[in-house]
Order: sequence, then structure tokens, then C-alpha cells
Amino acid sequence: MQETTHKRGWGIVVCRATGILVLLAGILLAAGLCAASPSTDNPVPNIFAPQSTPADSIYHLSYFVLAITAVIFLVVFTLLTYVVVKFRGRAAGAEREPAQVYGSTQIELAWTVIPILIVVVLFLATARVIHAIQDAPKPTAAVEVTAVGHQFWWEFRYPALGIVTANELHVPVSDPSDPTPTFLKLLSADTDHSFWAPQLAGKTDLIPNRVNEMWMDPHRAGIYLGQCAQYCGTQHAKMLLRVSVDSPEVFDAWVLAQKQPAIQDDREIAGRHVFETTACVNCHAVGGTNGTGRFGPDLTHLMSRRTIASGAAENTRENLRLWIQNPDAIKPGSLMPAMKLSDADLDALVRYLETLR
Repeated sequence: MQETTHKRGWGIVVCRATGILVLLAGILLAAGLCAASPSTDNPVPNIFAPQSTPADSIYHLSYFVLAITAVIFLVVFTLLTYVVVKFRGRAAGAEREPAQVYGSTQIELAWTVIPILIVVVLFLATARVIHAIQDAPKPTAAVEVTAVGHQFWWEFRYPALGIVTANELHVPVSDPSDPTPTFLKLLSADTDHSFWAPQLAGKTDLIPNRVNEMWMDPHRAGIYLGQCAQYCGTQHAKMLLRVSVDSPEVFDAWVLAQKQPAIQDDREIAGRHVFETTACVNCHAVGGTNGTGRFGPDLTHLMSRRTIASGAAENTRENLRLWIQNPDAIKPGSLMPAMKLSDADLDALVRYLETLR
């Protein structure tokens, strides 16, 4: 009976050890697949595919930390397996007390000094990366952007360029031989948010009544996805953002287009009238109209954006109409009110908004 119990206990130990090894192998496989995933337009955010100096520094630090913790895991797991196998209970020694090691100076020094050294090494490595990122000098050619977090969307202001846009951040590629990094000043209009584009930089919080800063110098053009990484309310999960990294020529063309006034199409005067005579103007701004609201995104160049509702939907006529008519159908819990317009007024308003390029 006792021998059967010992065998059953040993079987449980083997099963648990196998489960841990399978879990570790799965984690390593997932990390490898992430690292090997090809970079495409509109990629899935991937911390293992950095495209900017801050993200690259964090990437190498993460691998260093993972390597140390993997060694710790293997050492502990090996010792644990050795002890379980060598000193497992036997019927012959059931009444004998195992050898005790109380008061072993060598063992106590080992399990005190080694963890301290590991923590010191990790602390110094992390401090070095933090210092290199936070204290990086700002070159004169840097693009300056003020990012404001709202519930639940992003506002981007380019003070030196006179541009205000939303949810889709445009920055130029930074050539290492002639760096053009983008420095962001992070503010919050309401509660705590966190700006995170994993392939370009680490997480940085946006806190009311406090100014935080971060920077990025993207090495390759493309679309990089991110989102708010701090729970900020009902629609936190859909507070998405898109960082469009443009070549210098494309970025200059985008800046020129954003500086242009809103197109005034006389054929859509009815839709403009709907915009100017409803609650739209309380929240949104459109250049050249009486709409000067700041609670919602600036719509002057709305149709130059690929998405609406902070990335929750593609910017199409059907989605735009649904967003105005019933915002909860796209983003439940958002602060965008349902306008309750007649079909004629809604169609006219959508046609007008489609001219804002």
C-alpha cells in the first residue's frame, strides 16, 4: 500500500514537471514566432520587431532579462528535480528523519548573495536604458508633437506646423546619418491614459496636470499600431492609435495638405448647414465654419484619415453614417452622442463630411 502511494506521488511530480516544461517551450515558441513574423503594412503590434531606437533598446534589455530569468528557472528546476528524485520517500526510511542543514553558512550566503547580485545587475542594466532614452538630446531638426489623451481618442497637435489632427499620428522616417526624431509632449484632458506603440517606443503615461515626454526615431516607413495601455474607462480597449511613418517627401506633402483650409463645396451647403446648426459644433471644429469645439476630434481633414472612432472602424461612408446615427453600434460606451437626425439631414451631413479632405 505504501509503495503504491509513493509511486502515485512520483507520477504526480513527473506530470507537473512535464507540464512546466511544455509551458516553457510554448512561451519560447511564441516569442520566436513573434520575432520571425514579417513586417507588413498595418502590422500586429510586436515588441520583438523594433523599428526605433527606444524600442530597440527595450528589446535588447528584455532579452537580457529573459536570459537571466531562464537561467534561474533552469537551475531551480534542475535542483528541484534532483532533490525530488534523490530524496523521495522510501518505505525503508519512513521512520528516519532526513539530514538537516540548519546553520549552514555556505548555503545561507549563497541564497542571499546570489539574488542580491542578480537584482543589482538587472537594476543597473535597466537604469542604463532608462537614462539613454529619457536623457537623449533633442536635435534642432526634431519634429515636436503634443499628444492629448481624451476619453476615448487621441488628439495630436504640431505647434510649429500649425496642425491639429486626431488618432493617426504622422511622423517622418529618421535617417541615422541625418536624424529626424519625433519628440512628443504627453498631456491628459481627463483621466490617466498611456501612449504605447510597441515597435516604436515604450509605454509612457498621460496624467492630468502633469507633462510627460517621449520620443521615437522610426527607421522604416509604414503603419505601426498602438493603443492606450492604461485602463481609462468603458472604451479603453478601443482607444487605438495609428502611427504613420512617412518618407520625408510624403511627410512634407501631408503637412502641406493639412495646412490647407477645409474645402468649401457649394453643392454640399445643406450638409454644412446641418453641421453648423446642430450639436456637432459643440464638440468638433472645422476650419472656415463656426465649429470650434475641442471636446471631439478636429474634422477639418476628416477624410484624410483611414479610420474613425479612434481606430474602431474604417473611414467609409457606411461607417461614418452609422457612427453619427448610433455610436454605440461601433463603440459602446463612447462619449459621442447619437445625433438623432432625420434620414435626409443625416445623408446631407455625411456627404458634407466626405468633402473634408
